[in-house]
Amino acid sequence: MNNESVFSLLAFGDTGWGDDLLAGAWITIQLAAVSLVCGLALGLLLAGGRLSPWRPLNWLTNTYIVFIRGTPEFLVLLLVFFGLDLVVHKIASSFGVQSYFEVPKFTAAVAGLSLIFSAYASEVFRGAYLAVPTGQIEAATATGMSPMQVFRRVRLPQMWRFALPGLANLWMVLLKDTSLAAVIALDELLRQAKVASEATLQPLVFYVSAGVIYLVLTAISDLARHRLELGARRGFAR
Repeated sequence: MNNESVFSLLAFGDTGWGDDLLAGAWITIQLAAVSLVCGLALGLLLAGGRLSPWRPLNWLTNTYIVFIRGTPEFLVLLLVFFGLDLVVHKIASSFGVQSYFEVPKFTAAVAGLSLIFSAYASEVFRGAYLAVPTGQIEAATATGMSPMQVFRRVRLPQMWRFALPGLANLWMVLLKDTSLAAVIALDELLRQAKVASEATLQPLVFYVSAGVIYLVLTAISDLARHRLELGARRGFAR
């Protein structure tokens, strides 16, 4: 295949698939961003459960984390996708209503990826929490700060500094894990590349193009990570 044929396949408009790939890339970015926000919130709660002195809560959160980390991510996404539909139908039938509602694919993908991300993020948060020097917490308490003030003014800013490298790596993994949503027919980047390759019988062109887009997204993310780490280390760099 010559260069002209490749460019025509990747052109925009009715004659090419370039706009479809970019639309898939945009869905990939949205999926990763929403899953990141939800996963961070849930991961912080799970970290609190792991650090809790209350044994039942500690046991429940630890069981959840072990289950998610020990189960293939592909399988977790399928369980969430089909499980959410089943739950909705069961709730509707309990009220004597026949439900034809289907959980949106984007919502199911966000739920699955958030559950996966949160299990790993919780360990990053827990490690960051424990990494804050005890002497600083004791000093803040001695000045008369309340536990909430100590957390907000002393522990949380330093947790961010310690957690950022690990969370940045998890974001990179999450960005690529969005490709798993292709299994539930969400039109993200990899699925768009698959559809285009099957329609044109040119899989190499579209899979390489998708790989280049993923590479660009991860490169931009890495630059953002570097800037954030510089900001977080301000005042601590040697």
